[in-house]
Amino acid sequence: MELREVSTRRDLRRFVAFPDRLYKGCPQYVPAMHSDQMHTLTKDAALEYCIHKMWIVEDGGKVKGRICAMINPRYNERYSKKCVRFGWFDCVEDIAVAKLLLDAAQQWGKSQGMDTIHGPLFFNTLGKQGMLVEGYENVPPFNCIYNYPYYVEFVEKLGFRKECDWVQYRMHSQLGVPDKAKRVAKLVQQRYNLHFGSLDKLKKDKALVRSFFHVYSDSFKDNVYNFIPFTEAEIEQEAKAIVPFINDRNSVVVLDEHENIAAFGICTPSLSKALQKAGGHLFPFGWIHILRAKNDFSLMDLMINGAVPEWQNKGVSAIYYQKMAEKAVQYGYGDSISNPQIESNSAANIWSAYPDHSLYMRRRCYIKEIR
Repeated sequence: MELREVSTRRDLRRFVAFPDRLYKGCPQYVPAMHSDQMHTLTKDAALEYCIHKMWIVEDGGKVKGRICAMINPRYNERYSKKCVRFGWFDCVEDIAVAKLLLDAAQQWGKSQGMDTIHGPLFFNTLGKQGMLVEGYENVPPFNCIYNYPYYVEFVEKLGFRKECDWVQYRMHSQLGVPDKAKRVAKLVQQRYNLHFGSLDKLKKDKALVRSFFHVYSDSFKDNVYNFIPFTEAEIEQEAKAIVPFINDRNSVVVLDEHENIAAFGICTPSLSKALQKAGGHLFPFGWIHILRAKNDFSLMDLMINGAVPEWQNKGVSAIYYQKMAEKAVQYGYGDSISNPQIESNSAANIWSAYPDHSLYMRRRCYIKEIR
């Protein structure tokens, strides 16, 4: 076996395509769009400040594994750490391959002055993160990692331990919210003179869209574990990616009496089946499957929700949960899957109020000291 740094366009294409071959025949695997991955690994907005290296392991001319090591100086400065992160980690069922890849990431991190490695993570807080440790029988949302169970065995044998877990729940969308939540929503809305804005109108105002993502960043910077506030370039990039999929049928924005954003709830139709049909390629027919999925509400992904810092702990979450429940009935949503939330986050307790909720997936960030 040979470990090789990815240094050419051809190597990068093989790096991106490897999981499609590794997971061929796996009904749970959701392939990422190859063109998106090529762009992300070379031109992502986070690369304005992050550095990274990629490797593949070959055996007999065939790729057997891949990994990307990243250093985010904004993360390290914010949390006073010296961490290298790993992501895009995939390998055949051979711990020797996993060791070659993870050792390469650690040694590069050490050469850059890092003393700890953790992952799977993305460059920033916006991408796929967390190794799947429960829920292997389920199809993940398009923005989440899927991996075989042996990955967990390998990283733990190689000395990695749990840093944190994220959990996701599945529930029926049309059961509504508890009566108590309805009462709270009504009282909070009246007390603070809050009202609902139109996302269809918001999307047409670029300044308001940017304001929304600033609110999004501010909402999480002090409340989400390991969160890294967004740069302007990251906001522009995320807006282009998310805005086409949100509208007044699937998302909510709460405004105060001065028309400023107070809270929001973003939900999108699941793209997982569409991406499976597309097989990682937008053309010739992948775009058709994705276009159709945008109007299929049979399965919904609860992407992000939050409140502006000054509106947190005032009960405004009850308002957008109530409104989303109304939309579920109005537009005939099927089941919904929550976004990954850190297990220690009290906000995750909202799902326990739904009588049919069940744990859908658990994913884990692993950490290890570099020696």
